[in-house]
Amino acid sequence: MALDPPRTATEADLARIVQFNRTETPFPDSVTLQGLIEAQVARHSIGTAVICDHDKFVGVPSLTYAQLNDKVNQLAHLLRAEGVRPGHIVAVMVERSFAMIIGILGIVKAGGAYLPVSPDNPPDRIDYMLKDGGVKVLLVQNKTASRIVWGGLIINLDDLDTYRGATSNPAVLNKPQDLAYVIYTSGSTGKPKGVMIEHRSLVNRLHWMQQTYPIDESDVVLQKTPYYFDVSVWELFWWALQGAKLCFLMPGGERNPLAIVETIKRHHVSVMHFVPSMLNVFLEYLDGKPAGVLTSLASVRRVFASGEALTPSHVRKFNDVWGSRTGARLTNLYGPTEATVDVSYFDCPAHNDFENIPIGRPIHNIRLYVIRDGQQVAIGEPGELCIAGIGLARGYLNNAALTDEKFADNPVNPGERIYRTGDVARWLPDGNIEYLGREDHQVKIRGLRIELGEIENTIREYPGITDCVAMVKKYSENIILIIAYVVCKSDLEVEGLKHYLKKHLPDYMIPNRFEKIDEMPLTPSGKADRKALPEPVIQMSPS
Repeated sequence: MALDPPRTATEADLARIVQFNRTETPFPDSVTLQGLIEAQVARHSIGTAVICDHDKFVGVPSLTYAQLNDKVNQLAHLLRAEGVRPGHIVAVMVERSFAMIIGILGIVKAGGAYLPVSPDNPPDRIDYMLKDGGVKVLLVQNKTASRIVWGGLIINLDDLDTYRGATSNPAVLNKPQDLAYVIYTSGSTGKPKGVMIEHRSLVNRLHWMQQTYPIDESDVVLQKTPYYFDVSVWELFWWALQGAKLCFLMPGGERNPLAIVETIKRHHVSVMHFVPSMLNVFLEYLDGKPAGVLTSLASVRRVFASGEALTPSHVRKFNDVWGSRTGARLTNLYGPTEATVDVSYFDCPAHNDFENIPIGRPIHNIRLYVIRDGQQVAIGEPGELCIAGIGLARGYLNNAALTDEKFADNPVNPGERIYRTGDVARWLPDGNIEYLGREDHQVKIRGLRIELGEIENTIREYPGITDCVAMVKKYSENIILIIAYVVCKSDLEVEGLKHYLKKHLPDYMIPNRFEKIDEMPLTPSGKADRKALPEPVIQMSPS
């Protein structure tokens, strides 16, 4: 069965897409992060800035803005004395702690760009990132100091001698076009690639978030995303630009629903983030719990989800288990590391009368294009999602060829730089964008294109099933099977599920085999870990 090529956009389509992309908005484009942060320190000096009650380093469970700023400035002056200047990359390898925020803000105030390194990375991978980044200075803490043997300068953030210098704000050397951070993402070649983000891109992203979802000194943002994933960036900076508070979840706590509930209750967390698979685990934990547990979450008013597809079943479960009982609202964010965390947003409905959950509209100063064969496709037609605007990264560190391939000239607007996401999406008539899956993971079986996400979403709607991942296994040219891995509350009645799926999916999309698993394996960032799923035992019977 041949698929019709997507229809090209008409003049009317193009005019509407131009309207959808009208996102030009003034933002503080002449300042850097440290300037914005220092303004809040002056305004909220005695207000609580950071809460980290599992870390005994400073002897108290929290620091005020003035106390935090003093330690950050002492580190920044030390880094300046070691030669750190704009454009220099300083690595930090710590767990969630006071050291994390002191280290990151200290690097930024010194003028450098911070490079977060997971202490759990294999030594060879850490070594590669430090060498590729041209890193001369590495910040550690007592717990992580022994994880690597390295020839550069190592500064221990738990050492009191680190904080002997001046507490005055160092002179700002940065310009908005300087690097703010470098985050390494996994590369298709096997070597991680460093994405370079500038101050102005991050300032724009944070300014949009504040304009759209305002916070103030009464808010508490939970820092629970591992800091080597870019979702952590808004958790680590947004609060500091608004006089709010940052609360660190205990290391590893992102996988522990009880630890999350207790932290929210103790510190009155109001804003937080989940990767959808972890949100699902958290909602399963809450489901059926006594009312007192939900009361513990009453302070949370805004939950953001990003990192993988947020499905209708996730949103319905959120509404039923959490939102309808406390008034918390769920927002779907989308964006690759290469475009400064997020480029689109969608406020999920508080009711359950909806068909799909789009990734939403472009944020301030971002333009989105859906392109196929060098042309924009019609509204409603699938194509590759491409991104333009202030959020685009400078490129990949020390990798000009890959930068040129992924950050290309826009074929539909020559002279404009775009990032090619490799994600398949389509415009909806209301100006939202629907994510349809990965271009490079699209599955065809016997010429029929199959979207695994559609299979997964349909199975998740079946009563008793809490999660699902679908995969295609090719055993020979003739034997290609769809395997559905399901997490369910009780024994899986496969025939009933198949009967249900026949009502909702074409025959060629119904899985050939269902594997029941106790829980979905997750990557460190909380996404479903497809590589860790068990190999199914297939017994071939004559057909």
